[in-house]
Amino acid sequence: MEFPSKLIENAVEELAKLPGVGKKTALRLALHLLKHESEDTFLLAESLVKMRTEVKHCKQCHNISDTEVCGICSNPLRDRSLLCVVSDIRDVIAIENTAQYKGLYHVLGGVISPLEGVGPSDLHIDSLLERLLPNTEVKEVLMAISPTMEGDTTAFYLTRKLRDHQNLKITTIARGVPVGGELEYTDEITLGRSIVERTAYGRA
Repeated sequence: MEFPSKLIENAVEELAKLPGVGKKTALRLALHLLKHESEDTFLLAESLVKMRTEVKHCKQCHNISDTEVCGICSNPLRDRSLLCVVSDIRDVIAIENTAQYKGLYHVLGGVISPLEGVGPSDLHIDSLLERLLPNTEVKEVLMAISPTMEGDTTAFYLTRKLRDHQNLKITTIARGVPVGGELEYTDEITLGRSIVERTAYGRA
C-alpha cells in the first residue's frame, strides 16, 4: 500500500496493530482523525495515554480500576458470600452487563494452556486461595470460565485446589453457554440465565 505521507504511513502502521484492524481500516481511521478537528485527535491521544499510564488492577480481584480497590470490591451492597472466578477482565464486563450477578469477582488473568506455555503459576491462583482462607466470608465459588478445553482444564484444576474447603460450595454456569464458546461473545440474556441457573460443579 502506497502512502502520500510518511506520517500517515506511520499512523496506519500503528493503528493496524490493534486487534481486528487491517491496513484499509487503519487508513480510514487515520484519514478520519486527520479530517476532523485537531482538538478531537488530541483528546483521543490524551485519553489513551492516561488509560495506559493510570489504569490500575484492583489489588483484591485483579479487575481494572481507577483506584487501588475497584468499585465492585468496595461496594458494600455486593454479596460477599459469592465469588465468581473468571479468566479475563472482559468476562467481568460481560457478566455485569447481564445485571443478574451481585457477588464479587476474581480475575485469573488467563487459563491454563500448556501449548502456549501458561501454567498455574502464571495465573492469579495464589491470591484466589488467599481470599478463601478459613475466616473468609465466601460461601460459594462460581466458576464462570469459558467452556473451552483450556477453560475446563483450569476449572478442574481450581476445583481440585478448593476441595479441602469443606464448607465451600463450588458451582459452574449452566451450559446455556455453548461448549467451546467464549463468555464475552455470549448474548446477555443467555449469559444471565446461565448464571441464575448455575449448577454444582461436575453436574453441568
